[in-house]
Amino acid sequence: MRPALPVGIVGYGGYVPRYRLPASEISRLWPSGGEDGPVSSKAVPGLDEDTVTMSIEAARNALDRAGIDPAQIGAVWVGSESHPYAVKPTSTIVAEAIGAVPHVLAADWQFACKAGTEALQAALGLVGSGMVRYGLAIGMDAAQGKPSDALEYTAAAGGAAILVGPAEEAVARCEGSVSYVTDTPDFWRRPGRTYPEHAGRFTGQPAYFAHSLAAARELLAELGWRPDELAHAVFHQPNVRFPTQAGQQLGLSRQQMALGLLSPEIGNAYAGSSLLGLVAALDGAAPEQRILQVSFGSGAGSDAFGWITTPLLPERQQLASTVRDYIARQRQIDYATYLRYRGQIVME
Repeated sequence: MRPALPVGIVGYGGYVPRYRLPASEISRLWPSGGEDGPVSSKAVPGLDEDTVTMSIEAARNALDRAGIDPAQIGAVWVGSESHPYAVKPTSTIVAEAIGAVPHVLAADWQFACKAGTEALQAALGLVGSGMVRYGLAIGMDAAQGKPSDALEYTAAAGGAAILVGPAEEAVARCEGSVSYVTDTPDFWRRPGRTYPEHAGRFTGQPAYFAHSLAAARELLAELGWRPDELAHAVFHQPNVRFPTQAGQQLGLSRQQMALGLLSPEIGNAYAGSSLLGLVAALDGAAPEQRILQVSFGSGAGSDAFGWITTPLLPERQQLASTVRDYIARQRQIDYATYLRYRGQIVME
């Protein structure tokens, strides 16, 4: 899929909260849970943070890099599994906070962990049709895993904002995208339930790998790109093993995946995962490099994007905090503090 008009990323920004829960703290309380290997800790939002506040921070970083008037933004779309309100859009609050109101489209998106790239697809299409000049797509989450479940080791917080605009203003041009979806019930949460359920090993081969690799291979074929021509590749990161194995099956090297592989340090940012990896790759990329981005959302589906960086990137890289800046300012907390920050201690 290609938009009718050439478009790309004119501004980008990430956000990762400072608090970290070490994996050793979880295994100390729940020794049967199964520590997820190389994941050393996960990012946890503070008492005053949620999907809204983190989205605003990432959006402001994107605007700082783009240098545009927020009133020019024609759409603000937020994809997340953890919107703070069941009935009240996250997107309107973000749009108000960044100064994009009142003449703007606003909507919240959902498709599990690819809700952010769903919003990005829509923004590319809207800008690429000429209906608006700029569209802001955000993938952000403050995910929770049930205590003692394996997901608790990786269900983390963070995400990114991508400002889409005309290709002549872009730091990375969109060369094309592919989506691949099937009805694969690997992960779900019923209304009113606090924690998601998952199908264990079924989340691997028939879900994550089948969809991610199918989307990636179709995109590479459509663009005529070889894996060895990619400077960077980013996948959804539910853990460390899955994206690493997916890259290996595509014939990618560790070096090609190094910039965007963040899960060992911050866990899985869910709807923000592949977008945050893309932002980290842009933070360290050079002009005229090819980037493959592949998301995954349970239920199930993947979106794959091909980006080529432009000569405008180096100057914009310096205009806002990088993903690595946010990762470096970490502060470790214990399990009791984690429960308090996540609202899991109920006092009645």
